Amino acid sequence: MNWKRKLKIAGVVIVIALAVFLALPQNHYIVRALIYQQVNIDDYRIFHNRIVKAGVPQPWRLHPMYNTYQLNDDQLKYFTDFRSVAFLVAKDTALLFEAYWDGYGKDSYSNSFSMAKSIVSLLVGCAINDGYIRSIDDPVGNYLPEFAEGDKAKITIKHLLTMSSGLSWDESYSTLFSLTTKGYYGNNLSQLVLNQTVVKEPGKTFEYRSGDTQLLSLIIEKATGETLSDYASEKIWTKVGAEHDALWCLDRNDGVEKAFCCFNSNARDFARFGQLVLNQGMWDGEQIVPASYLAEALTPATYLYDPETSKNVDFYGYQWWMINIDGYRAWYARGLLGQYIFVIPDLNAVVVRLGHVRNSNRIDGAPEDVYTYIRVGIDIVKSIAGNEQ
Repeated sequence: MNWKRKLKIAGVVIVIALAVFLALPQNHYIVRALIYQQVNIDDYRIFHNRIVKAGVPQPWRLHPMYNTYQLNDDQLKYFTDFRSVAFLVAKDTALLFEAYWDGYGKDSYSNSFSMAKSIVSLLVGCAINDGYIRSIDDPVGNYLPEFAEGDKAKITIKHLLTMSSGLSWDESYSTLFSLTTKGYYGNNLSQLVLNQTVVKEPGKTFEYRSGDTQLLSLIIEKATGETLSDYASEKIWTKVGAEHDALWCLDRNDGVEKAFCCFNSNARDFARFGQLVLNQGMWDGEQIVPASYLAEALTPATYLYDPETSKNVDFYGYQWWMINIDGYRAWYARGLLGQYIFVIPDLNAVVVRLGHVRNSNRIDGAPEDVYTYIRVGIDIVKSIAGNEQ
């Protein structure tokens, strides 16, 4: 047999072996990952979704000087260079500014990516308020039997909220075989997160894990007896005057929500989460999220060590990020590719940015664009406030 024939046979064997490998049920996600290759803010189109129903809409008030601010050349270049699709600024419950690019508008759906983690945190607060969850210090095993024995029994809800569970989740976005890739494209999220093992002592080290948020969503489902989307609709979305139904991507038809990502809405409605936080959990006189829970959620977990920055955590609470910029403190939800909801309490303002690309540079552990978008938001607020005088 000549070498060309041997090479041909070897090639056929490899193709058959690869086909058999990809046909295995546990490798279903690889095919999807290879087809789509890169995540996108429009990925709700490739997944099954569950509707998060809106209630009676409460359109945002438009400030008398709405959209009178003009982005300067440097600001506009930054927005376009990083392929922004939306930028919105609200103050005192009125829209000051909004801009859209790339064919997107005020009604366009866009993926939250990990901003969804902050939404899940708010829902934990709602479940505590409703009495479904007794305390964040409850062991996870009180709600999920898979965590009732062994090292997993030491993990509490608070450990999940602060990303300090010590579980074996692999938060890698660039490898085909990571748990995050499998969680995003796979069709059995519950099994994926319930089968994790403990690799570090809980409550000691901050390590960002999407699996921790997914476990929180399973606790909410188990405790409330509702799907995550239905509970989010009942407790938040119908109460904050959302103008559109939201879509929460599922792992399969009638499956569970990809709670660590994939809440799909638009800039105006995303801003309502920021306004709710700014209101200390209250909307139209109703306490939706307990103010005491929010106060804890927006306080950094300074007792945790962050190996990435080699210091104690001063930037993360219960699935919400925090930062100080130019003397202004801000709390924010943040997602892959640069999805942000910023809350600036000192200015009573909310800023939302959505887009296709995030700046890869870091300043003190935070993406560089966090600084830029907050500063543009502050400039818009100050400019309009100054012109009112």
